[in-house]
Amino acid sequence: MPAVLPAPSLKESEIMTKLLHVDSSVLGANSVSRLLTAEVVAEWRKTHPDTSVDYLDLAVDTPNHFSADALGIKVGVQAAPTEAQRFENAVSEKLVSQFLAAHVIVIGAPLYNFSIPSQLKAWIDRLAQVGRTFKYTDKGAVGLAGGKTVIVASTRGGAYSTSEGGRAMEHQESYLKVIFGFFGITDVRFVRAEGLAMGEAAKASALASARTDIAVAVAEQAANQDLASLAA
Repeated sequence: MPAVLPAPSLKESEIMTKLLHVDSSVLGANSVSRLLTAEVVAEWRKTHPDTSVDYLDLAVDTPNHFSADALGIKVGVQAAPTEAQRFENAVSEKLVSQFLAAHVIVIGAPLYNFSIPSQLKAWIDRLAQVGRTFKYTDKGAVGLAGGKTVIVASTRGGAYSTSEGGRAMEHQESYLKVIFGFFGITDVRFVRAEGLAMGEAAKASALASARTDIAVAVAEQAANQDLASLAA
């Protein structure tokens, strides 16, 4: 009888292979958040060369704002979904499946009017699905999308992190940390550049600080690295 060979063990690079790169700024080539997400992904690939990258530009490929049509097919209001419900459900399923397949998610999140871009919020609304990214229990909500690493490139024209009043005004980093935590993701890292509109010296300092954040964010162990160790 031919020898039965043991199944090859999974290497870390074979587990940590999927990165989702998401941009949301409407400023195109003038966007600092786009510049920083590109640098995060480039640095990540230097230390994880086998990573495959999927790219989503929410300023170009923007899902419709959340609506009754997007929700209806999920709650089973009617036995036969309408054409509009089928369309919106297909959009939601594509986006949540892409998100769940990724091990690392790099997100460009500029501060617009004290919060995130509506394009980014529309994407998050499609990810928030009962049974996919969270569920309800008798003890409350439980996240289902844990074991991922999220790296957020946070950009701001003003300075918000340096004072109590400024921190109270921002609903950007605070919101993203809460919503991804709700999905079960506890490893949320921020690469921050603030004060970008406060003069050239402030902008240069902000970019230098952000690049230090990038080095730290990329150097830290990813959330699913323990799985790689177990499978090796």
